[in-house]
Amino acid sequence: MRLKFVLLIALISNQLSSQIGGRYVYEFLGLPPSARVSALGGSLISVSDDDINLAMSNPASLNVNTDNSISFSHNFHFAGIGNGHAAFGKAIKKWGISSQIAVSYIDYGDFVLADVYGNNQGNFTGRENTIIIGASKRLNEKITLGANLKGVFGKYASYGSTGIAADFGINYDYKPNKLIFSFVVKNLGTEISTYRDNRHLAPLDIQLGFSNRLKYLPFRFSIIAHQLQQWSIRYDDPNVAQNTNIFGETSETSNFKKGVDNLFRHLIFNGEFLLGRKENLRLRIGYNHLRRKELSLSEFRSLSGFSLGFGIKVSKFRLDYGVGYHHLAGASNHMTISTNLNSFNKKIIKEE
Repeated sequence: MRLKFVLLIALISNQLSSQIGGRYVYEFLGLPPSARVSALGGSLISVSDDDINLAMSNPASLNVNTDNSISFSHNFHFAGIGNGHAAFGKAIKKWGISSQIAVSYIDYGDFVLADVYGNNQGNFTGRENTIIIGASKRLNEKITLGANLKGVFGKYASYGSTGIAADFGINYDYKPNKLIFSFVVKNLGTEISTYRDNRHLAPLDIQLGFSNRLKYLPFRFSIIAHQLQQWSIRYDDPNVAQNTNIFGETSETSNFKKGVDNLFRHLIFNGEFLLGRKENLRLRIGYNHLRRKELSLSEFRSLSGFSLGFGIKVSKFRLDYGVGYHHLAGASNHMTISTNLNSFNKKIIKEE
């Protein structure tokens, strides 16, 4: 049981540092919703295409191309822990609105229920879920606004909680240079009924980012700044071994290096190769500096903080895979399958 909780803390640290983690409830809301987002470092807010899952990261990403899109994802974590996401998009043409309905969940598996003396009292499970309703509206050729409303539910043995949270996003589309600038406020909310006496807030995350599709190369890169609601997210671990010189004097990290390290902990870098005439093959890579600094071991080298993945379209279905390296102990494996129901309707009409 203790081992599972240690692993769980490592998992939810994907987007959070030790200074800002542990203050909130419903930490699973910060996990990537799809394999594509996992492969790109855990966040992708400034892309607006036919991927309905991007609306979980930024509701302003909903557009006419997500109409009748449907997607299912599952992320395989350590020790039997898993989280998933399912979404469906619908365009309301009368009002010029693109909408979605989605569900996300995380299952922590089975735990041994024991009393204070260690006597086995059976088993219990831990699980959290959220139901999302979202919509976006394009105000003009450049600006799109969006919002998500989330009902959140948690259950650990006999303890339960319900809450509410919301996302707000805005996209600025500069088409001449294929640039999109985005600003998102994620998970603004709180508990309504609590696990215990104290009421906690949802894991607020303010993000700012941009994406650029290169003109002469089938490649799009993004830079996302996250956790902007708090500047200092650098954690100085007192247990890290101190470096000493030949005179036995302890060398300390300069304030400049600390500032640069703190700055890069706010940044996620990612890139995506879009190959083929219809971009049916996509290769992805991402780097999350906060994840690397918080979860890597100073004595060992690892791929912590890096992520990789690919997407391929087979017939009318798109299959995506993403792997996120969290720790020297291993990585999480994320899989997504999605399609657009309009493609089946076109086939029926053609046959008739």
